[in-house]
Amino acid sequence: MVTRLRRRVDRHPRLVEAAYLLLIYAATSNQYRRAGDDTLWWPGFALAAVTCTSLLARRRHPGAVVVLTTLGTTAAGAQGSTFGPLLLLPVIVALYELTLQVSQQAIRLYGLLVAVILVPTALRWDAEDEPWANEAVSLAFWILLPILHGLAVRARRAYMDTVRTRAEDAERTRHEEAQRRVIEERVRIARELHDVVAHHMALANAQANTAAHLLSTRPAQTGRILTELTGTTTAALRELEATVGLLRQPETAEESLNPAPGLDRLPDLVAAFAAAALHITITVEGPVKPLSAGVDLTAFRIVQEALTNVAKHAAVNTAHVHLAYGQAQLTITVSNDSSPITPPRAPGGGFGLLSMRERAQSAGGSLRAGRRPEGGFAVTAELPIST
Repeated sequence: MVTRLRRRVDRHPRLVEAAYLLLIYAATSNQYRRAGDDTLWWPGFALAAVTCTSLLARRRHPGAVVVLTTLGTTAAGAQGSTFGPLLLLPVIVALYELTLQVSQQAIRLYGLLVAVILVPTALRWDAEDEPWANEAVSLAFWILLPILHGLAVRARRAYMDTVRTRAEDAERTRHEEAQRRVIEERVRIARELHDVVAHHMALANAQANTAAHLLSTRPAQTGRILTELTGTTTAALRELEATVGLLRQPETAEESLNPAPGLDRLPDLVAAFAAAALHITITVEGPVKPLSAGVDLTAFRIVQEALTNVAKHAAVNTAHVHLAYGQAQLTITVSNDSSPITPPRAPGGGFGLLSMRERAQSAGGSLRAGRRPEGGFAVTAELPIST
């Protein structure tokens, strides 16, 4: 029932305002009596109409309305009306609205002004011979009541605004965080797809070219290469299926890639490239230390991508992988010697170095790549042993 009533009030604000002011007028005008003989003071009805009508402007001009209602009430008290809460009702409403809108300093100023005007008038024209202390305390109470209530409402509104703002900020932050996670996941899957597809397709292309070159002169070796080519394409399809499956699985990336490839699969990687006529030497410096799953996967993918770039872009048949285990850091260097001829630029691509750099940074490391002073190209990644 209360909800329905509130809805009706919200639909008819002007009608509610008119009824509210008429109620104030009826309560106030009935107080315009001379306390001694209980006779009506007829001009008081006009004065009550002025003071109550002025309340229509209490939101636009709260200070002026407070002054006007205070003067009207003072005039009524000066002719003998009793300073009770009903006579003070327009002043109470005006002070309440003033408290909601103006500064703390203005509230104190207007409150003091109302007290300075009303209290002496009440003490001077007290028709019921009440003790002046009682009269002053009563008036002070009715002046302070709307001010204190207005301050409480104002503080409550400020608190609710703060709560609403924080809720909106939290909602916006959650939305931005969700978007950021989606973008990061898309980049991660794109990087994984690039590494898988680029490596296996480059390897398959190199194996196919080698098989075509040896087809007429070494048919037995060509058969072995074609057999390994089948294994390469099968592995590519298997890893591609596993990577695309990340888009459909609710578990986290760590769980989805389990078991993830690591540096223990380097011998298989070397064998696959050997079938494509790229011979790889691996050297290890320092005692081998166990790596975390994320760093191990990152290290393997960087070596894989770097060797793929050698197979695609460098007209050489050898590459070198150097693993240096330090106290808290693993340094990976993949290099190749200079080529006597300039290889043709491979079509497409362009994301290999970017993918490796992103992988290194995501694991808390760094990567640099460039031509070596003695010739050839080198990719060096520095990764933390554990994260």
